[in-house]
Amino acid sequence: MTNFWQQLQMWGDRAREFLTPSVFAGPITDPVPVFLTIMAIMLVAPLLFERVRLPGIVGLILAGVVVGPYGIGVLERDSTIILLGTVGLLFLMFMAGLETSLDDLKYNADKAVIFGIATFIVPMALGTVAMLAIGYGFLAAILVASCFASHTLLALPVATKLGIMRTQAVTATLGATLITNVLALLVLAVVVQAHQGSLSLGFWLFLIPALTIYTFATLWGVPKIGRWFFRRFGHDEGAEFTFVVATLFVVSYAAELIDIEPIVGAFLAGIAITQLIPQLSPLMNRIQFIGNTLFVPFFLISVGMLINPRLLVSDPRSLLVAGVMIVVALVAKFVPAWGSGKLFGFQSSGIMVMFGLSVAQAASTLAAITVAFQIQLVDQATVNGTVAMILVTCIASPWVTSRWGQGVKVEAANPTSKGRTKQVQQGFTAAQNLRVLVPVANPSTEDNLLHLALILTKKTAGTLLPLHILPDKQGTIAPEAKIQQSQLLATAETIAHAAVTAVEPIGRIDDSVDKGILRSALERDANLIVCGWKGFSTYRENFFGSAIDNVIRRATVPVLIARFAQPIENTHRVFLAIADIEKSASTFGQTVSLAKSLADELKASLQLLQVTASPRKRTSFNPEELGLSPDTQIQQVRGNFIGRVSKMLQQDDLLILTAGTHPDIRGLPALGVAPEAIARSHPEVSIIVIHFPQRI
Repeated sequence: MTNFWQQLQMWGDRAREFLTPSVFAGPITDPVPVFLTIMAIMLVAPLLFERVRLPGIVGLILAGVVVGPYGIGVLERDSTIILLGTVGLLFLMFMAGLETSLDDLKYNADKAVIFGIATFIVPMALGTVAMLAIGYGFLAAILVASCFASHTLLALPVATKLGIMRTQAVTATLGATLITNVLALLVLAVVVQAHQGSLSLGFWLFLIPALTIYTFATLWGVPKIGRWFFRRFGHDEGAEFTFVVATLFVVSYAAELIDIEPIVGAFLAGIAITQLIPQLSPLMNRIQFIGNTLFVPFFLISVGMLINPRLLVSDPRSLLVAGVMIVVALVAKFVPAWGSGKLFGFQSSGIMVMFGLSVAQAASTLAAITVAFQIQLVDQATVNGTVAMILVTCIASPWVTSRWGQGVKVEAANPTSKGRTKQVQQGFTAAQNLRVLVPVANPSTEDNLLHLALILTKKTAGTLLPLHILPDKQGTIAPEAKIQQSQLLATAETIAHAAVTAVEPIGRIDDSVDKGILRSALERDANLIVCGWKGFSTYRENFFGSAIDNVIRRATVPVLIARFAQPIENTHRVFLAIADIEKSASTFGQTVSLAKSLADELKASLQLLQVTASPRKRTSFNPEELGLSPDTQIQQVRGNFIGRVSKMLQQDDLLILTAGTHPDIRGLPALGVAPEAIARSHPEVSIIVIHFPQRI
């Protein structure tokens, strides 16, 4: 095997000399060929490995081995590679934080805490004993054991595809991920300080309060600053992305200032800022796209360049380290999954899914071992063994999750799904391939409207139908108006493509705006209309009928009428207010379904308020029957609807009301009196009014 690598390196040297001897006398140093080589690796390696059903991460690491200084020597791990690899490392931990939510600990908190502690302690104990047994020092053994304790949710897309994200096995694992990863990263920080001789009483007296203040400032301060920034500059998508990236590096650097590894800060920054970015928004798509396709691959390739394959096959100790690490990683993750699953009463399929999700070692493991190697706490054999462990666990994790995940889907392990009513299941937010028609007029004011439509469209794998209408009042349309129409539709189409959503822009000339909306909805088979609203109407508009009034009175599909006072991502609470009569309506389940979907996607809390005018007529809610979690805030009060709702509103609320239409009464707003009265008295609150046609 050693001769094979020597021959491979010799062939690489000959290839470089054959191509351009004057330039490639050694490793490539010219920036353009270096970048070209790396981009070629990013393109080819993942595609080749995914064709043989192996994760693309494996291909990138192995490609780094081949082209690195211990392979054929095409590239050297110089300062540029180290810089880009460090950025990729921080991005990797940042995106791991984006996938973790503090709400995951609240939901099934007891199971998450038990499994999180178990999947940290067992690997730490087994890993420390195993590494000490093969001759490692105490600090090195502790650090390697912390690598076993952490895990990366590599198989999460598999769980999403199987539709088991809301099962108890998956939610418990999501919450446990936050616990075990944070603890493992703290162990890394302490071990690094101990190795550098800085672990003293003064260190602990400084670390504990500094870490407490730092964590609080990050998890509380970043969302506050972010909401202010998005409120002021939310119309500029470039500024939003720059703010997110700047936040990542500011928080990471602040961690370094208190003697904590920057990757801990990157992870906490992801947890903090995920509260501000809807999962299906264009901004989240940009972050994940740029991170996964550019920065993270740089890090994976740079890790591969650390590996010396000849040492792995020529040094018996390297083979021993790799074998021990693989066995310990598998056993140390299976034992807590099996024990916790038995304690929770899960079936074998749920236990195996917990094991499959938690066994993958990638992000935190690579981060920790890279830091340890840089400070010379571990040697080359440990790096090689870690990569071998990563290869095995990254192959095992998706396979195990896919193999046993189908059984969990049949179990319906999520208790909140057991009592769902038929009304909720048939809500239009649960439909497939939803076609959402949204009129656009001004890109600076229609951003929130488009994002609302995109959330509903992408959630159902549907199609966005942005519409712009030129009223044909005088018989001629100015060329400038047509140009503006094309630009507005192009902007809407760009936003939809950024969110990876199917889009069909519609530009039309019609008698009036309301007729154009209704005719387009009919012609394009739209099953939901989203319209903007200024929050009030004049008496003249009520008497003669405004465009929104006419759409509401004549629409044959549900209509969402939205007034956004601030960026939709600033929503802190989705507040659904209903009267007694609305609870008994056939569309009540669909209203709750919409509110719940928006709260989930906006990562906001959900609160329901039922207002009754009669002290004797009060019916109770059962959250589980509505498809809600048991801890959903539900309040019942007596009194005037407008007054009660107005007293409970907050600035960052998204109020959801149902339209009390008066189709045959001129002089009254088509939406009803309550929505307009609340909108007038609370101009700082965003409002969505839902109108359902009389016959759906």
